Amino acid sequence: MAKRRRLPRLRVKLRELYHGKTPGAVRFRLSVIALDFLLIAFFIAAPFLRGSPAYLVVDYAVALILAVDLGARVLADTSVKTLVRRPVLWVDLFVLLTLLFPLWLFNLAFLRVLRLWSLFHSNLFWETVGRRYDDTRVEDVTKTLATLVTYVFVVTGFVYAGFAREHPGIQTYVDALYFTMATITTTGFGDIVLPGAWGKLLTIVIMVSGITLFVRLAQTLMRPDKVRFPCPTCGLLRHDPDAVHCKACGEQLNIPNDE
Repeated sequence: MAKRRRLPRLRVKLRELYHGKTPGAVRFRLSVIALDFLLIAFFIAAPFLRGSPAYLVVDYAVALILAVDLGARVLADTSVKTLVRRPVLWVDLFVLLTLLFPLWLFNLAFLRVLRLWSLFHSNLFWETVGRRYDDTRVEDVTKTLATLVTYVFVVTGFVYAGFAREHPGIQTYVDALYFTMATITTTGFGDIVLPGAWGKLLTIVIMVSGITLFVRLAQTLMRPDKVRFPCPTCGLLRHDPDAVHCKACGEQLNIPNDE
């Protein structure tokens, strides 16, 4: 009985910390976000640290931290069904899996950097650090840029895992990053070329998808500033920041404004 009573109390406390607006809750979430950035830095630096004797110790310590945070967020969420439908949860679960089995899933370790994408697409980040810019163009630009940066590191890790030491031009992680940036930007110096038909097809995929992400970022930067607020009548989501009526149906709007 005592354990059953403790669990609801723990859930209430976690909900206050993860979703509350008190100064203590905000400080807690800021600490969680700062820890997230440290974990992401570890994921990016992992290819350079893999030969260190302490690498596995740090890897399992990071797995423990991520598991505790993930479990706490699940308990703090008001609807588990809604949480399960979020891609962010599945990304974090996959990252945790690669941390728990680093030797078996060695070739998939580069996907850990997806944690960067999940952080900038989480409500935790925008309700805490970016609450002033929530549902604005700043949020759209930040998410698009985070997607592009994540893509660069994922592709770099994939190229490094698949071609390092098997291709004379790709000996280090920096070589893979150099090839990725030259391909995505279509600079194409030609000093590093992936071998065979598989390498050519992979290069084409990297170029096409990379250009698409760059175009998406440019569109987001040049798009007129809008705020997201669903019209109660027609459902139009984007409106001018000072809009009083919906442009689509004329419905009167009541867009929240901090000023």
